[in-house]
Amino acid sequence: MQKFTVHKGLVAPMDRENVDTDAIIPKQFLKSIRKTGFGPNLFDEWRYLDAGYPGQDPASRKPNPDFILNQARYQGASILLARKNFGCGSSREHAPWAIDQYGFRAVIAPSYADIFFNNCFKNGLLPIVLPENVVSKLFDEVVAFPGYQLTIDLERQVVVSAQGEEVPFDVQAFRKYCLINGFDDIGLTLRHAEKIKTFEAQRLATKPWLAHVA
Repeated sequence: MQKFTVHKGLVAPMDRENVDTDAIIPKQFLKSIRKTGFGPNLFDEWRYLDAGYPGQDPASRKPNPDFILNQARYQGASILLARKNFGCGSSREHAPWAIDQYGFRAVIAPSYADIFFNNCFKNGLLPIVLPENVVSKLFDEVVAFPGYQLTIDLERQVVVSAQGEEVPFDVQAFRKYCLINGFDDIGLTLRHAEKIKTFEAQRLATKPWLAHVA
């Protein structure tokens, strides 16, 4: 999992409340057994005018010119600004996969659905909760100033505007530790790789029949 310490990036505004996970990554794309390749289908039904299906060449699609991510000023955005209750709906982990694989490193919103919020941390995506009035101010600034960027300093737990204004945010200590070090659940386990090898060797020596393969 990619480490997250300090990130500076262009902000894209998703000015809708209650964006659910089926809007983030529609159900037909959940058929894939891989954990990669979901970025081109992020917000698929809003992003394109034609119906999408797994394995389709994105270059053959008809982009919706009115959708925010298709506008030239937001190309290359890596911070998604959203409204309250972002990520509601079903618990599909594909939603943070799609957001991350599109190129976003963080989401800023007043609130999130719990399962989506937890899944973000497990996949290297930082979901930041800020007060609704602060988020509304950020929406105004993003729309008013093309090329609007923010800096997110996870170590210091602040969002920094281009003018240097700092807004603090909370993050649970263990989640912060995992993001800064790039540890997903497997990475956390592999910190103890030598102890695991020692245990397996000792178990094999005392109970060799466990290694028998029929």
